[in-house]
Amino acid sequence: MKHYSILLIFFLVEYSAAFSQTTARDWMDKGIELAEKENYKEAREALDKAIEVDPKIPKFYLERGKIRNQQEDFYGAIGDLNIAVELDSNYAEAYNERGLSKFYLADDEYAIVDFSRAIEKKNDYAEAYSNRGFALFNLEDLENAYFDFSKAIELDPNDADKYYNRGVIRAELEEFIGALDDYNKSISLDASDPEVFNYRGVARYNLGDFAGAITDLNQAISMDSTDAIKYDNRAMIKSALEDYQGAVSDYDKSVALFDEDPDVYNLRGVAKYNLEDYEGAIQDYDLAIELDPEEPLFYDNRGLAKSEIEDYNGAIEDYTVSIELFPNDPEPYYYRGMAKINLGNNYDGCLDLNRASQLGSSNAGKAIKEYCK
Repeated sequence: MKHYSILLIFFLVEYSAAFSQTTARDWMDKGIELAEKENYKEAREALDKAIEVDPKIPKFYLERGKIRNQQEDFYGAIGDLNIAVELDSNYAEAYNERGLSKFYLADDEYAIVDFSRAIEKKNDYAEAYSNRGFALFNLEDLENAYFDFSKAIELDPNDADKYYNRGVIRAELEEFIGALDDYNKSISLDASDPEVFNYRGVARYNLGDFAGAITDLNQAISMDSTDAIKYDNRAMIKSALEDYQGAVSDYDKSVALFDEDPDVYNLRGVAKYNLEDYEGAIQDYDLAIELDPEEPLFYDNRGLAKSEIEDYNGAIEDYTVSIELFPNDPEPYYYRGMAKINLGNNYDGCLDLNRASQLGSSNAGKAIKEYCK
């Protein structure tokens, strides 16, 4: 009987451990299910209970780390993922998730270390290649980012996002034909993302296919009419087609959505200038300068518009500021010289033209022959 009793106790202990293990797994499964429904608070509580029941399962810490990343508790996520890799030093998914935590914290260099570890542990890990590609892109290492996105495509050739990502890299490398191929492939796999149409439109613009570019931007805007950048891009294409009124209309929509980008005011000013709406152009350049008073191009453009309405003194003031900000640009010297000559001050005007010529302005050489005898 005594021997039987010992066996019974041993069985009960084993049964109890198995029951606890099952219960912990159930809590984990519940947490994952809640996280998929974006109920992160309760999901995290479920993972807390799973870990309380069995604190030695690395997957529990991985799943709680994922939830913490979703909650933007990145340091907390790193803490969980540190435990996961301590429990299992070959846990590729934990290294990848920890890399994401560091990526979200803008620590791209250390994120790359973790993504690389994930790839070392699991060399067919397409997601880790993609994630490392993003971090490399942030560090402007475009060649290696291109390699990683290409590898991700090789491992997972049916994911539209991966072609889109590589297309963006190719466009940054000014390989617009290759970028166009990737955007086409992405759209063939999934045509639901307006960003791909937006980027394909920009690639077509850079390849001189303005009609195709407009078609893509129209599609992108029809799918997402709340993004200022898409209107900016369509306006750029319309300006290339000399549809300046259409460009102004798009810039108006862009400004209505986001009114803090000085470049948009500058470009709308350029479109108005081309419509001979010089006063309207000056108002836009004023707004651009208010937002970014250190950009010499804005002063150059406002000086041009002021010259058109014969406000030569105002133009001279703008060109002078531009020269102070960037003294090696020949153009503001040339235009300031011409403004001075238009005011009858040929001596000072010719000094500016000579300086412009020294800096490489061909227009200045012609003006010197005419006005500086």
